[in-house]
Amino acid sequence: MLTKELLKKVRRIQIYTSHLVNDMLAGAYHSTFKGRGIEFDEVREYQPGDEIRTIDWNVTARAGKPFVKKFVEERELTVMLMVDASSSGEFGSKQQLKNEYAAELCAMLAFSAIKNNDKVGLVIFTDTVEKYIPPKKGKRHVLHVISEILSFKPEHKGTDIAASIEFFNSVNKKRMVTFLVSDFMTEGYERALQIANKRHDIIAVVIGDEREREFPGLGLIELEDAETGEVLLVDSSDPNLQKGIKVLAGKEAADRDRFFRKIDMDMIHVETGGSYVEPFMKFFRRRERKR
Repeated sequence: MLTKELLKKVRRIQIYTSHLVNDMLAGAYHSTFKGRGIEFDEVREYQPGDEIRTIDWNVTARAGKPFVKKFVEERELTVMLMVDASSSGEFGSKQQLKNEYAAELCAMLAFSAIKNNDKVGLVIFTDTVEKYIPPKKGKRHVLHVISEILSFKPEHKGTDIAASIEFFNSVNKKRMVTFLVSDFMTEGYERALQIANKRHDIIAVVIGDEREREFPGLGLIELEDAETGEVLLVDSSDPNLQKGIKVLAGKEAADRDRFFRKIDMDMIHVETGGSYVEPFMKFFRRRERKR
């Protein structure tokens, strides 16, 4: 049941993200994701300038002159949003928590998809898959997806990206454009992600927050791990502690990014204190150049 407060949140996000999509992102999204591939249409006689690789040698041999295969793009895409709902998302040092930020950028992607007449689906996961909505078209469906992301109350606290990827592979046999939205503050997902990325077009959307790298000097404070519940008493003003956190965070980010490059998987890095529009625009432009 949707509460009045939730309806207001959905409406606010709908207005804001629809404005972004209509004014800024729709064209870039369409240019980037023109279709999930190409399919054979017909053969025609070779013309100067045609790619030699498209010559149909069987038809050419029978006709005694060169013919080429003509292909057309499949227009309809299926976009899957895979959203990390683990407890580490309940953190944010700026205007929004990471999970609120994730909901908003997912709304932007969903509205971009339906404007392009694409299907949209949803997987919400923690250390297990907790919600799955099969891909469908239409504004009503997208509003349902956004409402689920905003209202979802996870039963678990941990993170298991590998398990969510394995589930995703088991229920989706066709190639999909998949936005994996997480802070990636976990490990053990590399092999599952590498396998899935060969079948699907997976884009990692990494949500970060400044205070996960730059620790403020506030004296003695208690820190609680949101996923395990472990509590530590630390001197946050200790320069060695501050340096250690910065170095560790930098190493983890570098290792993660290096892995994404190794398996040729795109990544979009966004920060809770900043806009997600420019990072996505850069991604769309980069993808368009690659096409």
